[in-house]
Amino acid sequence: MKYTVYLFLLFLLPLLLFAEDGSRLWLRYKPLTGMQKEKGNTFSSIVKDERSATLDIASGELSSAWKELTGKDISSATLQDGSIVIGTTKSKNIRSLLTGKELKDLTDDGFIIRSVKKGNRNYTVITSAEERGILYGVFHFLRLVQTDSFSDNLNIVENPKYKVRILNHWDNLDRTIERGYAGYSLWKWDELPNTLSPRYDAYARANASIGINATVLNNVNATPEILTGAYLAKVKALADVFRPYGLKVYLAVNFSSPKELGGLSDSDPLNPAVNKWWNNKVKDIYKLIPDFGGFLVKANSEGLPGPQDYGRTHADGANMLADALKPYGGIVMWRAFVYNPSNEDRAKQAYSEFTPLDGQFRDNVIIQIKNGPVDFQPREPFSPLFGALRDTQEMVEFQITQEYLGFSNHLVYLSPMFKETLDSDTYSDGEGPTIAKITDGTLRSGKVTAISAVANIGEDTNWCGHHFAQANWYAFGRLAWNHRLTSEQIADEWIKMTFSNNKDFMNPVKDMMLSSRETTVDYMMPLGLHHIFAFGHHYGPEPWGDVPGARPDWMPWYYHNADSTGLGFDRTMSGSNAVSQYFPPLNNIYNDIALCPENLLLWFHHVPWDYRLKDGKTLWDGLCYKYDTGVRQVRAYQKLWDRMEEYVDGQRFREIQSKLRVQARDAVWWKDACLLYFQTFSKRPVPYDIERPVHELEDLKKIKLEMKHHN
Repeated sequence: MKYTVYLFLLFLLPLLLFAEDGSRLWLRYKPLTGMQKEKGNTFSSIVKDERSATLDIASGELSSAWKELTGKDISSATLQDGSIVIGTTKSKNIRSLLTGKELKDLTDDGFIIRSVKKGNRNYTVITSAEERGILYGVFHFLRLVQTDSFSDNLNIVENPKYKVRILNHWDNLDRTIERGYAGYSLWKWDELPNTLSPRYDAYARANASIGINATVLNNVNATPEILTGAYLAKVKALADVFRPYGLKVYLAVNFSSPKELGGLSDSDPLNPAVNKWWNNKVKDIYKLIPDFGGFLVKANSEGLPGPQDYGRTHADGANMLADALKPYGGIVMWRAFVYNPSNEDRAKQAYSEFTPLDGQFRDNVIIQIKNGPVDFQPREPFSPLFGALRDTQEMVEFQITQEYLGFSNHLVYLSPMFKETLDSDTYSDGEGPTIAKITDGTLRSGKVTAISAVANIGEDTNWCGHHFAQANWYAFGRLAWNHRLTSEQIADEWIKMTFSNNKDFMNPVKDMMLSSRETTVDYMMPLGLHHIFAFGHHYGPEPWGDVPGARPDWMPWYYHNADSTGLGFDRTMSGSNAVSQYFPPLNNIYNDIALCPENLLLWFHHVPWDYRLKDGKTLWDGLCYKYDTGVRQVRAYQKLWDRMEEYVDGQRFREIQSKLRVQARDAVWWKDACLLYFQTFSKRPVPYDIERPVHELEDLKKIKLEMKHHN
């Protein structure tokens, strides 16, 4: 019996030692081997001549990482051959090793990593104008080590493309998360401010490792309660934890807070009493949190209150808040996601509301614009607001959490989607003004540059619900720092740090990631289809959806317009004329069915079922083949992942394998539901060389999912 137990433990011990749960994210410092270990051993010590909480974190990260990487202790010591020297540009050590001219290239968050030889000694210098920049530099240096990219001849200067690189948490005060799919909120409001979860430090550290420097703690559908004294004390406790990691706290605010909290008769932005209330509230916040970042506002959208309730404009509302924040250096991020019941094409509404206000906003207001004109769809054209606001600061809002992309059940690498938007040419000043160049200050000067994304982070052990969903948090941070990085470069980094640098693992998994967004579009909403998911939870297909009493622009039929003649939303000059909101030549390209990119065809055109696509297939046949391609591709991912078992720890391998099974079943569900439904209009057969539908349409219509609190 004892021998049996001994054998069992002998078998189990390696599994316990090497099992992983994803909680370490990409910050896994696996022991170096071979030549890389030899290089690593040339570093002898970590030296700093300045003291602060941030510098202690930076040196501590280096020290603990090096212990894991090499088994070698290089804790802080005096200057010697092989020292890693960290410090601000004011540090005596740094100034003795680098010239003032070299240091002038840095912005506040930028950093230099340089190999320096002085006398017969070799040093590696990591410096920045600000302490948080040193932390970013340390993590960049460790990234080079983790990805086998470091050397003894480093010469790196990095400055972030955006000043504010911010996550938007849609976390509610009851700890549910709107459109969150990784468990409950990290913020344990009932325990704060007295009890601090270790996850708060871990969260801030993970963000610092990819250069994210700001976070909105609460849902844009904000409750006024977040501004009460009790909750501001809790926010202060989080801000105090985050501060040494360079992470500023922001809050989403409800525009009716003066009325709801202050007992005022209204929240009219031109009411002096309302102005006074906000001024006093902002003063109270900054007493508690001196580096508070500012407000995020969703107003006059989806029933939320705003300045239009009082006959005022978005500029009136935003400027009132901006004036209150101005003395403290705070900013207002005012969301352009505004749509109310209207006969106008929903895709046109943000442009229609904001372009007349161009130039009327304060210099500490920035308009936060979703990447597309509708709502985080698997594919949309970019919002025509980008470039149209010539005298107003603009920022992109992405969604990392996969509200319309299979939640945390589907493997969808979002960097290609982010890049698709950032690299889009708006033609607002001739050829060349990409969204990246417009928003990062290259082409439009402004006091504030920012980029944001809705966070996919929750209380789940692996943070994001799906191990591969971590890559989307990582990708947003890397692109917010440098939008010139490619999706392939980012995937390469993430795979090496999160899983393995074995090429037999890395290359096929990278191919899977890079193709996954297009695969998902194929089995969900190809050729420009959009907004045909189930009402409420947004998970599965429901192109037939029609909820009695609901607004038309919440219904799938409003967007797909399927009938006996064809499919798609006519946004041409003879339709809703949404094409006119784009600059030439895009307006003409989108307007012409022969020129319109096929991946946006049904977005801009109502297309006859027998219309010939570029490959000669009819629209109906092309649609069928797209859905089938998506299904087959997910099945290929399953086979690919099964071949990766020898390279991955057992726990993560099995959990990803299980998620891929769900994704494969869901792909068939999407394909069958959409094709069987649209077939009732097209009256055409599914091409005989693709897989037959395995469901009955009436059975699919009966599927109802319960999605409690969107968790």
